[in-house]
Amino acid sequence: MATTTDRSPLVACPAPQAVRFAVVRCLTEALAAPLSDADATIQSMADASPAKWHLAHTTWFFETFVLRDHLEGYRLFDETWPFLFNSYYEAEGPRHARPQRGMLSRPSLDEVLAYRAHVDAHVELLLDRPELAALIELGLNHEQQHQELMLTDVKHALSLNPLAPAYAPLLERGASPVAPMEWQSQEGGRYRIGHEGGRRPGGFAFDNESPAHDVLLEPFALARRLVTNREWAEFIADGGYRNPALWLSDGWAWINAEGIAAPLYWRGEAAFTLSGLQPIRPEAPVTHVSFYEADAFATWAGHRLPTEFEWEVAAASHDPAGGAQLDEAVGIHPQGSPGLFGDCWQWTRSAYLPYPRFRPAAGAVGEYNGKFMSGQCVLKGASCATPRGHSRATYRNFFPPEKRWQFTGVRLAKDL
Repeated sequence: MATTTDRSPLVACPAPQAVRFAVVRCLTEALAAPLSDADATIQSMADASPAKWHLAHTTWFFETFVLRDHLEGYRLFDETWPFLFNSYYEAEGPRHARPQRGMLSRPSLDEVLAYRAHVDAHVELLLDRPELAALIELGLNHEQQHQELMLTDVKHALSLNPLAPAYAPLLERGASPVAPMEWQSQEGGRYRIGHEGGRRPGGFAFDNESPAHDVLLEPFALARRLVTNREWAEFIADGGYRNPALWLSDGWAWINAEGIAAPLYWRGEAAFTLSGLQPIRPEAPVTHVSFYEADAFATWAGHRLPTEFEWEVAAASHDPAGGAQLDEAVGIHPQGSPGLFGDCWQWTRSAYLPYPRFRPAAGAVGEYNGKFMSGQCVLKGASCATPRGHSRATYRNFFPPEKRWQFTGVRLAKDL
């Protein structure tokens, strides 16, 4: 992967916005650097998008909501491109159908990179305007989400190539022993959940993390590590995918309809990774499993998945920038890190719903999260493809229960 120390993601302390802007924008292009124009154009499924589209869409966000609306005299780079690179913002008008993004052989990758350079040069003229700081910060966090999506979408696309090509070289790591399943206990009681706007320095949060509110929790415990490949193999060997008693009704219907019998990318004793086909490491965290699979495994293990509120309370004593996350020093694959953050996003048993008193922002940017609060499950933590510094305890990732092309894993919980 073509990254260098001057292109590393967010650092622990907030950087000036001009520096943040350059760092985040450069990292996206560094992640795309190993890709050919063909690699960056293909779309492997409707859930995924071409890398070229991610590069352009994140740029469209800045051009539309920052430059068009706030830079006097600005002219669009190409007046036809908003139709191509709008994602789901209904207030911004019609757009190219999501399942057909892979048909965009033009504009070329080079043209998209020129678009990025053009927009960057103009956004830099506005970085000293304090009234735009929050909007630009939203754009940077939006782009960091797409950095992770770009990697997982590239992985899915390359996995369908019979040659099993590698995106990045394998980062050799020695096998480390797996600790027994130990538990972090938490007393029951009343806890404050969600983001307290303005209380933390540099405390950006998405709108779905607010308003902060109180919840009442029963005593519980959270596993100190993620479920491993070895444990998942035991689940498979014990007939886990064949026992309807372990599965939610929708999950049982899904695995039978789709022929699911193992995590995504498992191929016998090997698995496809961003470094090509590699032997499955028994001690590494299992990843690319759906909510349905995670719930069935938890039932088989005699435990359960945590709620998002339990996870957030337990995470208060953990470093959000810890664990295997995306930077120049970590391979893009789960490593088996201590702490609650890193390696894999962790399924919770919580439905993705609005918090009490939630109100989406006015205008098109209000479509960012709120309209997806139906039929999805909350995930917590961060993954090996999450830019380091992007996550926090209050962060609410979300996907439909059957999706598993993201780096999703399992942390068990139990009642006390």
